[in-house]
Amino acid sequence: MEIYETEEEQVAALKDWWKANGSSVISGVVIAAITIGGWNFWQSYQKGKMSQASAMYEQLLQAQKADKAESVDKIATNLNVEFGSTAYGAYGLLFQAKERIKQNDLSAAKALFEQAIAATDDAEIKHVARTRLIRVLLAQKEYEQGLQTIADVDQSSLGGFAGIYEELKGDLYVAMGQVGEARTAYQLALQAGQSSPLLQFKLDDLTAADSTQG
Repeated sequence: MEIYETEEEQVAALKDWWKANGSSVISGVVIAAITIGGWNFWQSYQKGKMSQASAMYEQLLQAQKADKAESVDKIATNLNVEFGSTAYGAYGLLFQAKERIKQNDLSAAKALFEQAIAATDDAEIKHVARTRLIRVLLAQKEYEQGLQTIADVDQSSLGGFAGIYEELKGDLYVAMGQVGEARTAYQLALQAGQSSPLLQFKLDDLTAADSTQG
């Protein structure tokens, strides 16, 4: 650290330093201001975007509640187009698929469920879309594809959906006439916590069928 004998020497040294470094200091301050301002703007923009998506999603819920199929389809399409990168976009696809199922257009529903799975990183939404897709495959008698869809699921991400997948696996095996595999799948579903009167009925029905055959 330099020691200056007089105040004039300090001022002169400061002027020299500013001539050498002033432009870079100003640039740094400007860049910092732009960075902070840009980040605040981005945060504000994202907040506003999500608010708009939420409002549109509420309109979608109201349209479905009123059973307005055309409105549901239109709002869901807009939701996916405008907010496809958010969870709301995936929800829009799920609503559209549900309407297609009501219209018995299973092929269209299948495509929408597949699109929803690909469109989001949210694990829960992916599981919801995938389990509904498997039910469509079951209805279309695409049993092998349904089993493959279950097999492709990341086992580490199953969470509370493990039992649901096992029950669906059992349904697929029943449809294929593979009773032993179906029973095992239903038992695994129960062990995973997927307890419901319907699941128990399915398992009991297999047991009763075995007794009749015996």
